[in-house]
Amino acid sequence: MPALHIRSLDDAVIADLKARAARNHRSLQGEVTSILEAAVGRKRRAASRGGRRLRLRTVRVGHRASYSRDVIYDDGDR
Repeated sequence: MPALHIRSLDDAVIADLKARAARNHRSLQGEVTSILEAAVGRKRRAASRGGRRLRLRTVRVGHRASYSRDVIYDDGDR
């Protein structure tokens, strides 16, 4: 994959990019890549984030489960 080197960035710009990356839970490289892709109108491929987005739903079944965590993780029969 090709590399891109940017020279002579102000230290304040780098600090701002690092702060933005931390807010978005990304590395500095990941944040800069995201910014550049957005600037040219490309979205990150879903495969690079681990595939399709997972959508979770909760279902109410009408009664409370009668088992506890201890019962689920009990391995006394092994």
